[in-house]
Amino acid sequence: MARKNLLAGLVDAADTPQADLAPAYPMRGASKSMVRSLDELSRQADKFLEGEAVVELDPETIDGSFVVDRLEDDKEQFEALKEAISERGQDTPILVRPHPTVSGRYQVVFGHRRARAARELGRKVKAVVKALDDKTHVIAQGQENSARANLTFIERALFARRLETLGYDRAVISSALAANAAAVSKMMSVTERISAPVIESIGPAPSVGRERWLELSLLVGKHSNAEKVADIVDEAAFRTLSSDERFNALFNALNRSGKPVRKTSASVKQAWQTADKAVSAQYSNSGKAFAISMKSRNAGRFGQYLADNLDRLYADFLAASDGKED
Repeated sequence: MARKNLLAGLVDAADTPQADLAPAYPMRGASKSMVRSLDELSRQADKFLEGEAVVELDPETIDGSFVVDRLEDDKEQFEALKEAISERGQDTPILVRPHPTVSGRYQVVFGHRRARAARELGRKVKAVVKALDDKTHVIAQGQENSARANLTFIERALFARRLETLGYDRAVISSALAANAAAVSKMMSVTERISAPVIESIGPAPSVGRERWLELSLLVGKHSNAEKVADIVDEAAFRTLSSDERFNALFNALNRSGKPVRKTSASVKQAWQTADKAVSAQYSNSGKAFAISMKSRNAGRFGQYLADNLDRLYADFLAASDGKED
């Protein structure tokens, strides 16, 4: 398939500021329902360093976290950090834990860029060494980054997806990202519709907020757009753009009509359990779809009971709602 001029007319549009672009994680609307304030998160992250001895480590003995939270480093910010450490020294220690599988090595919990700056400057890095299990590690990493690292929406969403892939439940993910269940669900919906390689091709998109990513995910999620998406992100011209411009170029190419993208309600997973713990269930409700899954020793029998009584239950539902059908 010919891919010439797929981005024609889009690069200039991407250079123009758009009124509907949101900050990376705007503090309005749904964002106000974050589980904890940034100040509280900052204090919580500081607690991991309180009362602990600060040591100096060879940065060559320190490995990165087992879960990545950044798509790419801001080169200017990193160079400014390195220059500041070169001139004034390292003000705040990083947090590391003993490497879980390699003796004599450490794993960064937070402070990746300070460790990298020390490595490039050829000096020791100030660190607090604390024995943490994997769960505490990811919560501390997420809380520190939510408070100070200025991760963009899509970086937070990818971090959430990686935690889920590693087997962490929504409660841990919500705690790590200081986000409520609805916010985490929206992050997951974006990373379900847009593959990780496409997200990585776009990059962190620091000026693009949640709502725009949700709109793009609906466009990318259309089966008819799959080939077009692949062609656009493979274009040499696409790769020369900044991350924000790449987002806008792909969005504009897929939304040629210019009409607002129809949004769907993200389903939120909730849990329920009987008093005797014989049945536990997870269910999600997006308004037009409802899904439930059950487990534990009576799950099969109770599920079959529900299935056998659906007609009666639906009749009860109609009676309770005065016979109105939506």
